[in-house]
Amino acid sequence: MEHRPATCETCGLVPVIERLTGATEMIAESAAMQAVLRRVARFAASDAPVAVFGETGTGKEVIARVLHASSERASGPFVPVNVAALPAELLESELFGHGKGAFTGATSARQGLFEAASKGTLFLDEVAELPLSLQAKLLRALQDGEIRRVGENHAFASDVRIVCATHRELADRVRDGSFRQDLFYRLKVLSVRVPPLRERRTDILPLAQRLLADERTSARDFSETAKAALLAYDWPGNVRELQNAVKHGAALATGRLVEAGDLPEEMLSIRPRRPVALRPLAEVERDHILAVLDACGGSQAEAARMLGIARNTLWRKLRSFDGRAGTADAST
Repeated sequence: MEHRPATCETCGLVPVIERLTGATEMIAESAAMQAVLRRVARFAASDAPVAVFGETGTGKEVIARVLHASSERASGPFVPVNVAALPAELLESELFGHGKGAFTGATSARQGLFEAASKGTLFLDEVAELPLSLQAKLLRALQDGEIRRVGENHAFASDVRIVCATHRELADRVRDGSFRQDLFYRLKVLSVRVPPLRERRTDILPLAQRLLADERTSARDFSETAKAALLAYDWPGNVRELQNAVKHGAALATGRLVEAGDLPEEMLSIRPRRPVALRPLAEVERDHILAVLDACGGSQAEAARMLGIARNTLWRKLRSFDGRAGTADAST
């Protein structure tokens, strides 16, 4: 444990995760994302399966890698597999391995990803796309801690932690019959939902600046107009789309700053959000009631009807405002 990397003081997780092509660094300035990471830090001490939910591009695999790197299994392998990317006929062999002669072309035995992830974490991305025919076998592996290669009769123990992710609502899949209910509850022992980027806007600029630092470009920051464009956009593709936008800006930038014109065209038609003037509710109510009263020509009876309140209630409110109750008419 003394050789483990330092953990974040805010959430208690390992903030930099090594990968084959470099490292992934967590950026979480928003309160929403910090709450997610604190929840994940509590999961790290457990070996229970974890389900990570969230829209496409929100960083579900990063969460899975952070969870692995912060757990007691950090010294073991992290093995990711995109369930939706493999044909159904190959997926069983990919996950569980196969014996020699199990099918045409199986000239030798081959271990599957469950074996490759031994003592570590197996990350099943887009698990909602798992064919029904394989869901029963995955359920058996989770229940018994044993796996069996395709074409072999003997089973052997599997010491693997399962972390899965999906951008779909698994509960809806259960209701429509495309996902087993018993497997759903086996996978969703612990769960976390990663918020979309539009709900954590304070993360946008720190993420963009960190992504820009990874690019081979002379640009080191964004101009003020570019920052406004980044903040105004709703990011339907989330962090993945942000990464592509930064690459686009870095490729077109000619100076030390990425300008708004260097960003993708779809972002340039978005007008920056205007700040909303925040006022007390009592002040908003007062202005609305007086506006309705003026529109009704000063008639309290008509104004009360338009507002959907009793006339004596309107009278009390007007009296609390500025004494207009006494000057209004008495018409009915």
